[in-house]
Amino acid sequence: MVKTAIPKQSATLNEIANFYLKSDAFKRLKGSTQIDYEKHLSSILETRVEGKALGCYRNKNIKVRHLTEAYDIWLQIGIRTANYRKSVLSAAWKHSMRYDVMMHNPVSLVKAQSTKPRRVTWSRDQIKLFLDTCYGEFAYRSIGLIVHMAYDWGQRVGDIRTLTWDKLDLEQSRVDLTQSKRGADVHLPISAGLCHMLKNQKEDFGFQEYVAPRIKPRAGAYTPYDKEEISSLINRILDEVNLPRELTAMDLRRTAVTEMLEAGVDIVSIRQVTGHKNMQSVVPYMVNTFSGASKALSARGNDEDEHS
Repeated sequence: MVKTAIPKQSATLNEIANFYLKSDAFKRLKGSTQIDYEKHLSSILETRVEGKALGCYRNKNIKVRHLTEAYDIWLQIGIRTANYRKSVLSAAWKHSMRYDVMMHNPVSLVKAQSTKPRRVTWSRDQIKLFLDTCYGEFAYRSIGLIVHMAYDWGQRVGDIRTLTWDKLDLEQSRVDLTQSKRGADVHLPISAGLCHMLKNQKEDFGFQEYVAPRIKPRAGAYTPYDKEEISSLINRILDEVNLPRELTAMDLRRTAVTEMLEAGVDIVSIRQVTGHKNMQSVVPYMVNTFSGASKALSARGNDEDEHS
């Protein structure tokens, strides 16, 4: 077995990243995490700072100001993306530090912005308008299905975008999927409206494995949208129908959980949908709403006339 050569202290960031990607530490990561790391490392290395790609900088010449400028560029996409890329780059850097390629980690000196817990949910009207628009234009149908499935089933978009036909039983109106984050198996019904759209989709795309792939093949194959593509297309559709851009695909799971809570569904049943193992894991998805508060207060059975 040939071992990967340890980078020299004059190595470029490209070489340091490549050393990490070939390491046992990287291979021990989950498959989905490996894919994310590779994609983000590629974007990191291509980021242009002071006139050249970050990957071309040599380890000994990289300054905190270079990495800070790169972080500011990533912030244009979003705080979560910027922080994730900082974490990925730090992992690659620390791996080389373990082999004495460098002694310090300037990535750790880049000041990251904190993310506030999101509380955004979609309204029923917003979802209907969005789906009507998607289903009215063939180019948006797969995006519409991704949003529809994520909302109806309360699942993460990451699991929906790679969903394959073998997980669906359209005759029994049922989907059985294994969540990538925790490995939980969930078994969910398919609503009549969604089932109708999925049958239409299967007529056009049932010849390949993915339920909601890109509508045009790449290199001769129909492949899933990546997360950034989904975000970009959702923003385009939101703009077309004058919906606020604060709405994102990841808010759909929170929306579904919030609606279940407002409908009086107990936590045990909600966990059957979300795949969470305990109550505390569901808490971050809970959002305080006027509708929920109204139902809670009215459930006490108070009547103003009784006290007048």
